[in-house]
Parts: sequence; structure tokens; C-alpha cells
Amino acid sequence: MKKSLLHISGLTKSFDQSGPVVNQVGFEVKEDEIFALLGPSGCGKTTTLRLIAGFEHCEDGEIHIEGELVESPGVHLSPQKRKVGFVFQDYALFPHMNALENVAFGLKEVERKKRPVLAEEVLCRTGMEKYKHRMPDELSGGQQQRVALARAIAPKPKLVLMDEPFSGLDAMLRDSTRKEVRAILKKSGMSAILVTHDQEEALSFADRIAVMNNGQIEQIGTPEEVYYHPNTQFVAQFLGRTNLFRAHADGSDNVETRLGPVKINREAEGFILCSIRPEHLTIERCKPNGKETGIITGREFRGHDITYHVLFKGDKYIVHTDNRLIFDVDEPVVVKPLEPAVVLEQKANA
Repeated sequence: MKKSLLHISGLTKSFDQSGPVVNQVGFEVKEDEIFALLGPSGCGKTTTLRLIAGFEHCEDGEIHIEGELVESPGVHLSPQKRKVGFVFQDYALFPHMNALENVAFGLKEVERKKRPVLAEEVLCRTGMEKYKHRMPDELSGGQQQRVALARAIAPKPKLVLMDEPFSGLDAMLRDSTRKEVRAILKKSGMSAILVTHDQEEALSFADRIAVMNNGQIEQIGTPEEVYYHPNTQFVAQFLGRTNLFRAHADGSDNVETRLGPVKINREAEGFILCSIRPEHLTIERCKPNGKETGIITGREFRGHDITYHVLFKGDKYIVHTDNRLIFDVDEPVVVKPLEPAVVLEQKANA
């Protein structure tokens, strides 16, 4: 079982009287794990990262790195003593230094004559050895990103912190660079924390995800867990499209809805709020004289699949289907669930 590299409990930080930006946050990152802090702008994820790095002082809580207390109301270890690497959103490369010099700059604890050799080795690991003499303005965005990563991992930190590192890249370059960076981190055996507001990025890049909202963590889990089994309405809606509906549960794992009988992921009783992903619904053509029909109000062709918008008994549903299921707008259809819905909220009968 992998050891805990970073342990955070009760972390709290405010900047003014409007309340805490980070409010009683706690989680751990294990050795060789890529962890993502995912949430909308202003939710506190970057402040949490800066607290871990030592760029901010906390008001409450504790941060331990490899078992050492580095942050609490009475303890503040300086950033350079925490032995973590940091990749900034704008990469923060020195414009007057070439790639090799940028990487060597962070090797303060290495003998000066050995710094270029070690820096070149790290550039080789990131695939940038051919560009070692280029200045930052002579590198593409993806190349700058890899130099910034090389500079962060050159001192061999146990933990690398990355603040929206792919946000400045175009869609195609972002995807390829993301895969390259993940492979580099895994090969190096380093743990990392990625801060992002991009759901797809977090789901594809991280081993585990913490979904943040209003300074607090709403759920922590693997990408599959937080996507398919959200704990709250916010998590369900923030991690992609979903269909929400209310129903009355009788203590079993089945409920009656406007779609008809729907299986739910756990037994419940009382009034419940449920979520079902668009890919967990399907649509079928109506049978002759069928009474329970809906109408397709919109269609979005995406190549590998099709998104349909369906009005069914006064409710609107989003359905993702195979690209071979072709329906026309205004065509009557039936909506059917393929998987159980997830119970988000439960209220007892009054």
C-alpha cells in the first residue's frame, strides 16, 4: 500500500471579512499519485495550492509533507525548504535565459559545474534536449510548458504543484501535452497536484479528484467515482451534463418517475433528487398507437456520438447515443434508462 506523501486537515484561509476562501479543507496525496483540485473560478483551489507551496499563511489547520509539519497557525516552513516543485499558469520562464539555463537555475543545492549536466538530463526526459539553447520566445507553448516542468522536477521534489498549466494551449496541443506530462510524472515516480477548472482535463489526467465549491471539498474519488457516483447536485452538474429529476421512494431501489419505473443506485425512502447521465439513457422510436411519447427538440452531431434533446411529458432530457442511432428533430420517441439513477438528496416524508 502506498504511503501518504501529503496530508492536509482543517485548512482555512481568508483574505478579508467576507469569509474564508478555503474552509476546513482536508485531503491526502499518496506517493506516485496525480491528484486534481477541480472547481469553478473562485472556489479556493489555487489558494489551497499556494498554501501547500508556502506562498500563503494559513489561519487554521495543518499541512504535513512526508510526515513533517510545514504549515499551521504557529508553523510556516519557507517554500524553498518544503522541497516541492511549482509549475505556474504562465510558466514563469526567465526571458533572458535559454531552456538549459532556466532548468539549471533551480538547482541551487547542486555544485555549480554540475548544474548544466543535470539540467540537460532532465530536458532529455521531457523531450526538450534539442531545444536546450533556445530562448523562451523561440519555443511553442507546449515546449515552454515542458521546460517549466523540467525546471520544477530537476531538484527531484517529491511533490509537483501545477496551477492551470495547460490553459494557455490550443485544444489539440493541450491534449498531447497533457499526455506527455502525465507520462513524465509517472516515469519519474513523482506525486503531483493539478489545479484546473476543466472537467475533461481532471478526468483524463488525475488518479483521484477533489471537487471544490465555495472553499470546501464536496467529494473526493477516482474519476469514475466522482463522475458516475456524484454525492451532491453540484458535483453531478459540474462534471459534465446530467439529467436531474425528483421522485418519491418507498424504501426499495426502484422509483416511479415520468419515464416510468427507474432503478436507483441504493434503497431510499421519502422525496429524493436523482441524477442520470445522458449516456445512461437511450431513445427508441414509438410503437404504433404508443401513448407515452416524447419529441426530439434538438440534435448535436459530435462524430463519435450524437446528443439529443428530448421533451418527454413536459420534462427536458439530454440523451447521448451511438452515432448509428439516427433520429430527426420533431420525431416522436420514447426515453428509456439503461443504468440506475444516482440518489443525490433524500428527505423524509413530512
